[in-house]
Formats: sequence, structure tokens, C-alpha cells
Amino acid sequence: MAITLDQTIGQKQRSWLATIMGGQTFWVLIAVILACIFLSMATDSFATAKNIYNITRNVTFVAIIALGMTLVIITGGIDLSVGSVLCLCSMVLAVVMHAGYSIEVGIAASIGTALLVGAFNGALIAYLGFPPFVVTLGMLSIARSLAMVASNNTVVFQFGPDHDKLLALGGGAWVFGIANPVLYMVVLALITGFVLRWTKFGRHVFAIGGNEHAATLTGVPVPRIKVIVYMISALSAGVAGIIQTGWLGAVTTNIGAGMELQVIAAAVIGGANLAGGVGTAFGALVGAALIEVIRNSLGLLGINAFWQGCFIGGAIVLAVLFDRLRNLRQGE
Repeated sequence: MAITLDQTIGQKQRSWLATIMGGQTFWVLIAVILACIFLSMATDSFATAKNIYNITRNVTFVAIIALGMTLVIITGGIDLSVGSVLCLCSMVLAVVMHAGYSIEVGIAASIGTALLVGAFNGALIAYLGFPPFVVTLGMLSIARSLAMVASNNTVVFQFGPDHDKLLALGGGAWVFGIANPVLYMVVLALITGFVLRWTKFGRHVFAIGGNEHAATLTGVPVPRIKVIVYMISALSAGVAGIIQTGWLGAVTTNIGAGMELQVIAAAVIGGANLAGGVGTAFGALVGAALIEVIRNSLGLLGINAFWQGCFIGGAIVLAVLFDRLRNLRQGE
């Protein structure tokens, strides 16, 4: 029986809608919206301009690193060092500026440190065959130790002649009163999304996560792509560290401690598959938003903040369960 043009268009529209609604990111976004609606009705302080400003600003640090983490997870890897890399890069920035150098020099030193750490991780994993878990777990300790050495384990809160520039960079709101970190997050998310969706590098990242052996046979430069991915992950942590330093106005050696859990959770909750081959930039933002809404809601609802880990851990388990059920249904 012949299929009319209208039927064909209708099938494509239904397929497009089914694809969106079948994705984990869509349902996490719905959960964020419903949570915001509930909290707006249950409390008087959630929907205030000040609280919304704080939420959008706080979510950026996890979201920015989650963008880099998503690329790592898509390749089937993991990066446990991002919290410590954030600390190291923040401390390098602070120490360099405290010594009297300009903000440009401080940022260059911080970014260079991040890229060096990422290249080291990637080289061990891609060329020497070290497990990502082992390499990045070791770097978690190394990077934080180096931060302590760089600062002699002291708090740095004076940033030299460009002190005010750094505070404005991380804590200002230059465009329509929107916090600067939010603008950085949006720009980085758009760049990441474009790279994953429209570039050869993005296709190679997905190919490695889907089937690394097949990717190698088809000519994908797997080791080089892996090194670049881990450099991007460390770079995202370094960028977040620079922004957070400007926002806080001080750097301590415990900054970023435990952040790797929140970052991995944001990526996984947003739809990235720990087995590799799946993940989006938008999903990383949505996952980070859900975590921040959960964290913010605990205080507003009078719930002990120590429950935060339970909620985040439970969200990770539910996200993995959702993905597992979806794969089983598609297999049938």
C-alpha cells in the first residue's frame, strides 16, 4: 500500500517527538521544572530574585566541569581528578597574581597547568594503557598536594595589582544583570554542543565510546583523541577554578574537594552513559541544575544538609536504571 506524503511527514514528526521524550535528558528537565514549581509554592524564598540568582550562579561551576566530563564519559573513560585540578589551577592563578603578575599572566599559567595535567592523564591512559580510574585517582591526590606546596597550605586572598579585575571576572554581572559565570557556562555549552554535533572530532569521540576497536580499524586516531579529551576535561576544571576564584575572592587548599562526585553525577543524570557512546552538552547542564536545585531545596525545606549525598546518589542510581530499562526495551 502506498504511503502518502502527509503520512511520511507525520511519521517523521512522531519519530522526532518520540526521540525527545524517550531521552533521559528530557525527563530530567521535566523533573527540574516540577521541582522548581513545587518549591515556589512550598516556600516563600525559592522564587525570589536573590535565590534564583544564587542558584544560576552556583550551578555554573559544576556544569562547566561536567561539560568536559561528558566528553570523557562518552569515550568510555572517567576523570576523578577534576576537583583537585580545579584547586591546583585556582592556586596557581592566586599565587602568580599575588606575586605581582597581571591577571593575563595568572590565567595563562592556570590554563597551562590544566592542559599539562590533562595531557599527562591522557598520555598514560591512551598510550600506556593505564586504567582511567587509576590514573585520575592518582592525579586527584597529586594535584591537591601540589596546590598545598604552591601555597604552603595557606589561604590566598590578595591577588596583586589586578585584584579587582579578577573579582569582577568571577563575581560581576556585565550583561543585563546576569551573573558572569552563567554567561561563561552558556557560551561553553554552545561550543561543546557544536563540537559534539557538527565536527569530525565530535564524531570520533562518539565512535571511540561506541566501539573503540572498530573506531581504530576505520582510521580514527584513538590515542590522540583520548589525550585531547582528557585535556579538555582538565581545561574545564581550570576554567571553573579561575571563575570560582574570582567569585569567592580567596583560595584555600580544600576548594573543589569532593566535586568530582557532583560533576560525574551531573553528567550521568543528564544522560551520559558510563559505558560510553552517549552524552550531550545540554544534558550536562540539566543534570547540574537538578543537583543544585536539590541542594538549594534542602535548606529551604528545613531538611538536614547531610542528606544531600543520599539524594544525589539516589539520582545517579535512578538515572542508570532508567538507561538500563530503555536499553532493554529497545532490545526487545
